[in-house]
Parts: sequence; structure tokens; C-alpha cells
Amino acid sequence: MITRSEFRHQLEEIDETLGRFSEKTAKDIRALALALAGDADAIDEVLGGAKSERRLRTAIEDGCLDIMLLQQPIAGDLRFVSGSFRLVSDLTHIDEMSRDVAYLAKSLPAEVSAKLREHLDFAADRVATMVEEAVEAFRTTDVDKARGVFAMDDDIDDIYLAAEGVVIDLIKASETRAKYLPELLMVAKYFERMGDDAVRIADWAVFRATGAREMTKGE
Repeated sequence: MITRSEFRHQLEEIDETLGRFSEKTAKDIRALALALAGDADAIDEVLGGAKSERRLRTAIEDGCLDIMLLQQPIAGDLRFVSGSFRLVSDLTHIDEMSRDVAYLAKSLPAEVSAKLREHLDFAADRVATMVEEAVEAFRTTDVDKARGVFAMDDDIDDIYLAAEGVVIDLIKASETRAKYLPELLMVAKYFERMGDDAVRIADWAVFRATGAREMTKGE
């Protein structure tokens, strides 16, 4: 058995790594705005983040498993450890979707994505903020901050609907690069899905603070 101070140190290490994972994920999401504008360095930056993601994910998962199997945490500590394990899954999914968008950006002409430039720039910044705020809410058990993330998701849903409308109008107008428009709509859909994952993270923040989730009770 380890001492209580050593146990607290393990929890603090998981918490600190969650913070770094959040920072890495948000940075990559914001880089997507540049990637979609044709910035090759931004594309490479996002695509090159897989190794860092695996390292952070493994560190958190190993730490959580070690505590759950060997220390049998209870009450608040158990909610932190189990919630952290779920956060890793959502952050990893967001990270993977960021790379999917970067792959699309490699073949999507910048002048095509420019048709949704304002929407995509806003989506990238808003989703990155949602991830940062959701993870911070979990780390600090701040229910109000978590609920703020729930509210921000409406903006991402609105952006997708706006993007859908723009793409449909371009297709109807026989846009010369119409073959790329489904990929453009897919990019908007990825941002919407990232927002959904950020909401799940925020919901785990509510769970850590209260012992119950509000938005994703059936998952």
C-alpha cells in the first residue's frame, strides 16, 4: 500500500496530464482554421500530433487503472478517477477528428473552404474554447462553467446549419468546384461532433461535482 501523500500525488499527476491533454487538443483545433486556409505548416502540425496524443492518453489511462486496481478509491476520488478515464476517450476522439479535418484540408482547395471562412474560423475557436472550459470545469468541479459549455454547443449547431445552407446554395448554383462541397460540409460536421464530445466532457465535470450527469445520462 502507498501512503496517502503518494496517493494524492498520483491524483495530481493525472489532473496535470489532463490539463496538458486539453491544451494540446485545443491548440490543434485552433490550428485547423489555418489548415483550412491552406497553411501547410498548420496541416503538418495537426497531423504530427498523434504521437503526443498517444503519450498523454496512455499516461492518464495507466494512472487511472493503477489507482482503481491497487488503491480502490472511494467517493470523490473515485468520481475523479472514473471521470478522468472517460475524459481520455472523448479527448482522444476529438484529437482524431482534428486530424481527419487536417487530412481533408490537404485536398480541399483554400478558395473552396473560403466560402465558409467566417463560419469555420468561429467554429474552430469556439470548439477549442469548449474543450478548454470543459476540462477546466472537470478539474475544478465547477458546475457553472460546465453548464456554460452546454450553452456554447448551440453556437456549433447553428454553424453547421449555416454551413449546410451555404453548401446547398452553391450546389444549386452549379458551383464550378461543386465536387469539393461534400467535403466542405463534412468539415463542418466534424466541428459539430467535436462540440458534442466537449459537452460530454462538461457533463463528466457535473458528475464529478454532484455524482450525476445532466446531459448524457444514457451514455
